[in-house]
Amino acid sequence: MPRRKPGTLLPLETEILDAALSTLSSGQAAFHGFGLAQTMREQSGSRSLTGHGTLYKALSRLEEFGLLTSRWEDTDAVEGRPRRRLYELTGQGAQVAEQARAAAGPGQAPGRLPRIAPGPA
Repeated sequence: MPRRKPGTLLPLETEILDAALSTLSSGQAAFHGFGLAQTMREQSGSRSLTGHGTLYKALSRLEEFGLLTSRWEDTDAVEGRPRRRLYELTGQGAQVAEQARAAAGPGQAPGRLPRIAPGPA
């Protein structure tokens, strides 16, 4: 695997931000990992997800960069299933996703890796 250049995103991370932006555009601010994976597969037939561990590691990195925030869902929302970790785009995350979309052009998946500023320490 090639080394990441400082301040850049991996293709999977850019794809995650694009799917999160689509979720936000449809009126749903928060999303969970499994639902995001389904959205990614529907949008682009994503083959980036070799396993859900890959997705959750990427979500964690995006949170470290300050592009996502996360919280555990309320226990009241859980009925007969485990609680889910809910993620939301930050303002910076939405900007980076928009930049990646614009660089890709209409109707194409984000391809160019945007540069990002370091997230909060």
